[in-house]
Amino acid sequence: MEEYFLVENIMFESSSSLSSSDSDDDDEELQNILLNNDINERRVTPKIKNYMENVVVRYTNIEFKSHFRMERNTFHFLLYFIGPKLDNLSFRGREKINAEKQLLITIYVLATPNSYRSICERFDVARSTAWLCVKRVVRIIYSIRNQFIRWPTNEEAQTTWTNIQRLYGFPKVLGIVDGTHINIARPKKDANSYINRKGRFSMQLQVICKDNLSFIHVFAGMPGCVHDMRVFLYSGVQRYCTPEYFPEDSHLLGDAAYTIQKNVMVPFYDNGHLIRRQKEFNTNLSSARITVERAIGLLKGRWRYLLDKLPMTRTDLIPYYIVSCCVLHNFCLLNNDAIEIPVIIPDMLHEIEPLAVSNELKEEGNLKRNRLMEIITNNNV
Repeated sequence: MEEYFLVENIMFESSSSLSSSDSDDDDEELQNILLNNDINERRVTPKIKNYMENVVVRYTNIEFKSHFRMERNTFHFLLYFIGPKLDNLSFRGREKINAEKQLLITIYVLATPNSYRSICERFDVARSTAWLCVKRVVRIIYSIRNQFIRWPTNEEAQTTWTNIQRLYGFPKVLGIVDGTHINIARPKKDANSYINRKGRFSMQLQVICKDNLSFIHVFAGMPGCVHDMRVFLYSGVQRYCTPEYFPEDSHLLGDAAYTIQKNVMVPFYDNGHLIRRQKEFNTNLSSARITVERAIGLLKGRWRYLLDKLPMTRTDLIPYYIVSCCVLHNFCLLNNDAIEIPVIIPDMLHEIEPLAVSNELKEEGNLKRNRLMEIITNNNV
């Protein structure tokens, strides 16, 4: 799979310098975005002078959040956190843009479905400047991903499984895994590999979330044609399946697209002849899995850049944007910055058989699932 971009396999590129080939690719990507904007938006709107200085500062907290999808205090905390890195950015001889404006532009792009044309009119900057600004800020947010998306400590894991058992009656759940498709424009390279089962170009995002909807692991970059279980295997989560990372025989919950093993519990296959205890197991598991569906809904509902279709063709850049939105998702939750969770229709692409893992791992998983089934049945009495 070396021909595909995997976000965990790429070195973070210093934002202080860009190679000539990267600059050429940036210019081509910018042209694609602007062409798409011009096709979809012909309206000419005058630029807003001093929008940040005269308008944003007068927004109420509610107005600020409606535009930028985060509270003003959360924004300023994020600015405090990454601002020093933003101050060092230059824009190819153009007028320097301060850190606050760079971050506002980037957050606005990720939070709204607006075109670069309308965004640049709002912030009174050239579209090429806005594109370069967003790309660099996104990479800086991506560079702090391990500080905000991390595997839980034993104490944190215990809190998660206690809460999930209390809410859904399913014991020892460390996290819940699921995948979602991020629709993208037709890629420049190997486009057919990115066609999913709905016939759309997409890139896969796999997330594992806790009971509070925050992510403990994310993985982006695999083409839309790839099966969820193969994404799981490439994501590196398989190597976490040890007692060190799954204390007290804990586990993840997944849907039928994943293969059962000791640390990944999935529903019993419904062949029409399930016994009552198996049905109860499946019901409890399905109820708990609502958590990850809500987390994905919150991610896409807040960062609407991911909701419709990313206007990008470079598959080497897209994962940076996806993962950065996941970082911001956790950052907002960490600051108790909530929004109303929209209803996101599931992808419904899980109708094919999961990939096989070793018979030994499957047997361990089946034995454990039967034990959990008995526990759930007894608790439901």
